[in-house]
Amino acid sequence: QVQLVESGGGLVQAGGSLRLSCVASGSGFRLNVMNWHRQAPGRQRELVASIGSGGNTNYIDAVKGRFTISRDNAKNTMYLQMNDLKVEDTAVYYCEADWWTAVPEAGRTWGQGTQVTVSS
Repeated sequence: QVQLVESGGGLVQAGGSLRLSCVASGSGFRLNVMNWHRQAPGRQRELVASIGSGGNTNYIDAVKGRFTISRDNAKNTMYLQMNDLKVEDTAVYYCEADWWTAVPEAGRTWGQGTQVTVSS
């Protein structure tokens, strides 16, 4: 099994920046696609950005040019650099990862979420 732990959320003024981290832990696993999702109050969870094992990335239009997803495979860590934050970016941000092992075993794991609040 793989566990994911997010960090880096907080309160920031509009126009500010935050960097989220997501660290994966477990035994004998390899990470495949990793994603950042967010859920604002009263809204459905949405996929924000994705990164493949080779580094290819995708973003929703609302964050293109402001957010950057990256990963360090040696550290089993994914990041989300968020710049020029807007009030509408306020949400709980979750990381999610597809993984596999040599057993073979595969699965999908979610982190517990980290709150990002952007004030006007």
